[in-house]
Amino acid sequence: MEYVKLTEDKLDEFIRLRINQLREEGATEDIDLVPALKDYYNRHMADGTFVSWLAVDGEKIIGTSGMSFVERPPYFSCPSGKTGILSSMYTDPNHRRRGIAKELLSRVVEEARNHGCGSVQITASDMGVLLYTDFGFVKNGNFMQYKL
Repeated sequence: MEYVKLTEDKLDEFIRLRINQLREEGATEDIDLVPALKDYYNRHMADGTFVSWLAVDGEKIIGTSGMSFVERPPYFSCPSGKTGILSSMYTDPNHRRRGIAKELLSRVVEEARNHGCGSVQITASDMGVLLYTDFGFVKNGNFMQYKL
């Protein structure tokens, strides 16, 4: 297994896993989300405002992560206003509980740090809360923030 950054050639499989994640979290499918996801990732990968690290076993993606970079008005706990929005944290069910998600999380948090972000935020699924709190995120309902 190796860790690599998402590139355009792996985007279709990444999107398939993103949709699996949303289904697993109980999302209701009432539209075809693939075109919107493809558009988002293509635009934001190109302009550097989205990055993803993948866990790959051979040719198969077994874990995903994503970090979008946004800028908001500065606030006390993030005076730069630059924030990483964590998304797409997913590990294939057959590969869970092996540290893959933690490694992916570490890599995208480092990307946010290198981008100049002052915090990382996520709306966590119930399944992900333990990973994020163990990492150092502070829980506030389902909204979580990790101070860099």
